[in-house]
This record gives sequence, structure tokens and C-alpha cells, in this order.
Amino acid sequence: MAPSAIETVVPDVSTLKLHSTLNNAQAGAQRAARGLFAPKYDADVEAGKKGEPAAKYPNYLPTWNHEQKYPPLETFEHYDHGKDADPSYPDLLPKDKNVTRVDLTPTIGTEVRGIQLSSLSNAGKDQLARLVAERKVVAFRDQDFADLSIQDALDFGGYFGRHHIHPTSGSPENYPEIHIVHRGAGDHSINNFFDLRTSSVSWHSDVTYEQQPPGTTFLYIFDKPSVGGDTLFVDATEAYKRLSPAFQERLHGLRAVHSGIEQANFSRNKGGVVRREPVFNTHPIVRTHPVTGEKAIFVNPGFVREIVGLKKEESDFLLKFLYDHLAQGADFQARVKWEAGTVVVWDNRITQHSALVDWKTGERRHLARITPQAERPYETPFEKKE
Repeated sequence: MAPSAIETVVPDVSTLKLHSTLNNAQAGAQRAARGLFAPKYDADVEAGKKGEPAAKYPNYLPTWNHEQKYPPLETFEHYDHGKDADPSYPDLLPKDKNVTRVDLTPTIGTEVRGIQLSSLSNAGKDQLARLVAERKVVAFRDQDFADLSIQDALDFGGYFGRHHIHPTSGSPENYPEIHIVHRGAGDHSINNFFDLRTSSVSWHSDVTYEQQPPGTTFLYIFDKPSVGGDTLFVDATEAYKRLSPAFQERLHGLRAVHSGIEQANFSRNKGGVVRREPVFNTHPIVRTHPVTGEKAIFVNPGFVREIVGLKKEESDFLLKFLYDHLAQGADFQARVKWEAGTVVVWDNRITQHSALVDWKTGERRHLARITPQAERPYETPFEKKE
């Protein structure tokens, strides 16, 4: 059952500059990326549902209902069930069954076969939360998750936190809690994408502008290109550990502004939906995970606009270093290749990810995301090593 709300969040925009940290080239790249993935809100809005072959799961095709309007999110007390988990994972990775686990890299990424998420007990779900907190992203293969009813899928995800309703994205009809990622069959506009960009990599953590951004997050596949459309993940805890103690200490106490205003304005300008008025919130640049106690870098170029208390040039300089550090850290990144029946679970608090736009065959790419919210980001004091 979802925790109860305790107060309404009304952001005060009067005390922050909200200056953009994007230079002209970066802003142009973001516009190109948004244009690639944004739906067409006109007479062709249904076009993405067409094309051959037809969508395997038409009940999950995106809709945009302009009548869906929601009040500001209310805060709630989140409890991370990973705290209750048996770290030997007897229900998630039972040794007496044919369950295989393969770690993709030393710090991030794991593949699991032989267990059905939909059949997990609450103890198994607790262990799932802990495994994902430790491994950052876990791909479960050969799952029946997509074949559940949408409500059953939501009931499963609701164990991990209150469902987030995205302000602007497409969702299945009558299920705004589901975020749909979809590019229709026969859509070749992707061929023009690299007229404006040299790379499709766009690192971000989801909806970090919320006061309580997502934690344990689920993404499951329906249709995919025969080759391509993988997803990259970066371990923001290992990225923090790679910094010198002096630099780590300097980051502690700093806060960054995460804004959803630009995303909402982009949707409005395209004739799209805005289900809830946009907000911004400040979060610590160094975030602590409530289960593992690990610290992670918590800024991303998709939603962060400035560091509180710094001048623009100072803020831009420091943020660029952190973004480059995360983006270039191939030795603490993992790449997930999608297979039919895959459910990818990641911890949005301590990772960033990017879809790869690298297929030009006009094949459909169709996924759904369930996005439980977690605690308000916090940091624990910096500990000097003797």
C-alpha cells in the first residue's frame, strides 16, 4: 500500500536564478534529442501505432489525454524494502533452482535467468531491491511481465514506492502511471537524427526535478529492432569513489537545481500534454543510498540547471567536469542488450542511463516504464580517511 501524503509541495521560484547551464551547442543537441523522441501532436498522432509489423502489445501503445490534470505532488514517507532483505538472496536467487547470475562488470550490471519476477514473494521483492541497490542495474531475462495485465504490473511495482505519473509522456489509455517509450514501425525520421548530432548518447536520471525522485525502476520490452537500441548505464557511486578525497569533500554541502520547467514548456510548445504544473527542486550533489550507505554523484545534464550559491561560470565549470567524468567512465558503465521478455531494473538514485539511437531500419522500438518514487535525496557527512 502506498504511504500517505503529509504535505503539499509548492516550489518558490523567487529565490533562484535558474540560469541555463547549457551553451548554444548543448542546447541545440538537447532540442534535437527531444525532437527525435517527442510524439507528433497533430493529425498524425496515431501514426506511430501503425506500420508493419503491428505492435505486439497494442494495449501498451501511447496516448496523450489533455483532460488528465493532477495537483502538485505531495510528500510521503518512503521505506526502502531493501533494508529488510536477506543478503544471501534465498528467494530471488535460490541455490536449489536453475537460476543463473552473470555480472557484466565488477561494479555495475548483472543478468539473471531462471526466476520470474511476477512470482516473487514479498521477501523476494525485498531482495530484489537490495540486489539492484548493490549492482545498480539488473536485466532479468525470459520474463512474463509484459503479459501481465497492466494493473497487475502496477501492483507489483507499487511495492517499491508510490507510482510517479509523468507530466508529459505518452501512457496507455487509462493508465497514466505507465511511461511509454515508443517509436513506430516504418518511422524513418531517425535517419535524419545525425544531421544535427554526432552522438545519440544523452545521459540522465529520470525526473530528478521531483522532490522525491524515483528509486527502484522497471523497464520492460515489447518490440525492438533486430540490432541496436541498447541502453547504457553508468555507476554514479563508483564515479564518486574515483574522485580524490579533497574533491569529494568539496562537493559535500553543495546543492544543485533540478528543473522540470523546460520539459513541460517543450511539450506545451508542441501541443502536448502537461498533466501537472512543472516544478524544480534542489538536491545535494552527493547523495547517500539508504540501504547500502554508498555515496553517489547526483547531477545530470538532462535536468540540472545550476549549483546553488555559485556564479554561472563556476557552476558551469564544475557541472561540466562531473558530466564528463560520468560520461567518459567506460570502466564503470554497463551496456544492456534487449532481448524479448527482458525486464531491466535499475536504481535511479545511483545511476544514469542513455538509450542508443543507432538503428535506421524503421523497426518498432516499444517499452514501458514503471517508476516508483523514493525518499527525498539526502547526504551523510563526509568522512575523512586517516
